[in-house]
Amino acid sequence: MARTEILSGLVVALALIPEAISFSIIAGVDPGVGLFASFTMAVVIAVAGGRPAMISAATGAIALVVAPLAREHGLGHLIATVILGGLIQVALGAAGVARLMRFVPRSVMVGFVNALAILIFMAQVPELIDVPWIVYPLVGGALALMVLLPRLTRAVPAPLISIAALTALTLGAHLAVPTVGDRGALPSSLPVPGLPDVPFTLDTLTLIAPYAVGFALVGLMESLMTAKLVDDLTDTRSSKTRESIGQGIANIVTGFFGGMGGCAMIGQTMINVKNGARTRLSTFTAGVLLMVLCIVFGPLVSQIPMAALVAVMILVSFGTFDWHSIAPATLRRMPAGEIGVMAITVAVVVVTHNLAIGVVVGSLTGLVIFARRVAHLAEVSAVVDPDGGQVVYAVTGELFFASSNDLVSRFDYAGDPDDVVIDLTDAHIWDASSVAALDAVEAKYVAYGKTVQIIGLNQPSARMHGALSGELSGH
Repeated sequence: MARTEILSGLVVALALIPEAISFSIIAGVDPGVGLFASFTMAVVIAVAGGRPAMISAATGAIALVVAPLAREHGLGHLIATVILGGLIQVALGAAGVARLMRFVPRSVMVGFVNALAILIFMAQVPELIDVPWIVYPLVGGALALMVLLPRLTRAVPAPLISIAALTALTLGAHLAVPTVGDRGALPSSLPVPGLPDVPFTLDTLTLIAPYAVGFALVGLMESLMTAKLVDDLTDTRSSKTRESIGQGIANIVTGFFGGMGGCAMIGQTMINVKNGARTRLSTFTAGVLLMVLCIVFGPLVSQIPMAALVAVMILVSFGTFDWHSIAPATLRRMPAGEIGVMAITVAVVVVTHNLAIGVVVGSLTGLVIFARRVAHLAEVSAVVDPDGGQVVYAVTGELFFASSNDLVSRFDYAGDPDDVVIDLTDAHIWDASSVAALDAVEAKYVAYGKTVQIIGLNQPSARMHGALSGELSGH
């Protein structure tokens, strides 16, 4: 219902403010640049995106990508990079890059979720160091309130009540604690569209292109992984292609409005979904209310204690972590390779603080383990005719670069009869490596003056073998 969507959007907007300011600092730009990005990203993606209820805004991953460029060449080049990165995302989305998500193993997805939860929690730790002692009971009280209140009523999101209660308490009791305002000044007017202040030359394009490519890939990776996570949490499907293109459109618009760009914001998305939001209204509301809070209620919002927002994010991190995945009973049943892939994904993400790198490394590790596993599924067995004039080798399994590597060594070239038959009825040829291996087998038999007949190829295998056989060796 609309009330749930709007209230959830309000909670997200409140949580976005300190995050956007922090990411602006990481990127080396004014707080308004991150806040404007969060506003435009959320509003545009609410219309153009493919995953309802997902929040897109300025993010730490994007900030890390563009920070060196902003530091060395200024805001103008950063804005140009955001626009070019958005154009690349639109192109990649139209080219179907979202279909690559099918190659992400489940163990990587679980590792992604657990690493996300760890990063959300770790991001709150600095807010609890070197602070007045009163911050700790405030955080504890806010957590208790958010855990217990839903047992009484769900009419209003518990995080919103917790934020309001702690703000009223700290103001009423004149408690000196860190507040949102300590992060930086909030903007007092809406962003104005314009072109980036850079020379429109080939040198500029050459300079920003590598950053734009990194920006586009990191943004799409995090957005598509988050979209898949929300799909699983809500038992609904979304258009990943539309989401990819929508991310690009949102970044192009953000660039023209002077924002630092962004992508799906996982922590805020989890807040939104956990509060019951399921439609685009919550995302749109979050973006609009973000600007309303900054421009109209800036002085009040600046007084919100960081303890309240830290408590919200801690609860989100605990709710995000897949505790079942590390339960002893689960670990006993899971194959060691799957556990290893999950652990590697978590470790890489936590060390690099980059979810995209962790997903890539985890997926590659999973593919290597899978390749090693299926490489042993190709079997070769020989049957010699009673008269000894012919031998039939039956090859079964999937033939590709890993499984076909030792295929050449499975035949008795010197001892076999003059007539050799290789039966591939129960096999499938997947790549050129397998064709080359079969060519090598045939060449070795010919060197011994024997004939080889390959039979039983299914249609795709026959087509590949016919096109490549004899064409893969330059000798």
